[in-house]
Amino acid sequence: MAAGCAGTNVRATPPPVGGPTPAPLPSLARRFSDLRRHFIFDFYPWYTGPPGYVHWDYLDRHPPLDLSSNYVPRLGPYDSRDRAVLEQQARWIADSGAGAIALSWWGPGDPTDAAVHDIMDVMAAHDIKVTFCQEPYRNDRGRFFARDILYLLREYGSKRGFDALLLLKDAAGREGPLFKGFSCILPETSTDCHGVTRPVAGFTPDGLWREQTDAVREALRGEFDHVVLLADSLIMDRAVQSGFDGIAIFDNYMDPERYAGYAAGASAAGLVFSFNINPGFDSILDRDALPGSCYTPPAFAPPAGTAIDWTRAEERERAALLSQKRIAAAFAATLRVQTDPALSNFARGFFLVYINSFNEWHEGHAFEPM
Repeated sequence: MAAGCAGTNVRATPPPVGGPTPAPLPSLARRFSDLRRHFIFDFYPWYTGPPGYVHWDYLDRHPPLDLSSNYVPRLGPYDSRDRAVLEQQARWIADSGAGAIALSWWGPGDPTDAAVHDIMDVMAAHDIKVTFCQEPYRNDRGRFFARDILYLLREYGSKRGFDALLLLKDAAGREGPLFKGFSCILPETSTDCHGVTRPVAGFTPDGLWREQTDAVREALRGEFDHVVLLADSLIMDRAVQSGFDGIAIFDNYMDPERYAGYAAGASAAGLVFSFNINPGFDSILDRDALPGSCYTPPAFAPPAGTAIDWTRAEERERAALLSQKRIAAAFAATLRVQTDPALSNFARGFFLVYINSFNEWHEGHAFEPM
């Protein structure tokens, strides 16, 4: 997201939230003995360095000078498995006060899977726990949801003596693993800009999700106090039918003013909820989009009113200020709804804040220094 002048990083320390906080942090600290673990950076371990520059070359970019980002990481186009890189990232995360990361995970055997042990080794040394965001690594990944969770718990939990895997405590001190899924609850069909309706490739029926979520709980019965399964969906009835415990929303286009309404909807459905802290959205463009492909350049968020002229320093600073205000607004809004005694999170002793993101550079919302 908007970074201000070159050589600065406006997100290193988020600005103070204006106005009274609905529930002061000391109150949360009394309820949650592991409070810092409840602030989790979304973390993307998919980058490689030369010669391949995987992901830095996304959308036909040509690293090292032409990166798949509107910004330049302070560490340059790094390799996610480089030990020195991981050590520096862990120090930054620890200094931020967050106590965990959620790894973007693309299935067994994927490079993001192969990187997990290296990442856990470093994070454990800095007292940072690791959990997972399960990505849509194949169209039928819903059939493997339970298998994948059991694999993650076995490979990165029990085999390591749970030295790094996040086991999150609720307000009563009960603890268990936490998993969230991206693109879980999808429509069965979609209609494009030409009016053509097609099946959605990654659609998984709610009944199949329910079989999988039930299988997870049955397999783990007695091993943990609970397991928390979250979907990135605002369709509350389908999340319930699919057997998820709650929702965790990625959408950085969502105005934080809307958090309260969706939190009330989740509570009415018996779901817990997590709305993220984010600086907005500033994605790279697809230079090779074909005419008639229905491609629409992603908009800058939060809304800037008039278009930002990135060639002018004062306009870059305006974008940076918008980003700072979004961080503050999202921080205040997620605290407000999660500490409201009338809503489900408070009643069920659940508190969880994802920070989106540490290093998703393509979409321009990285908190990692630039």
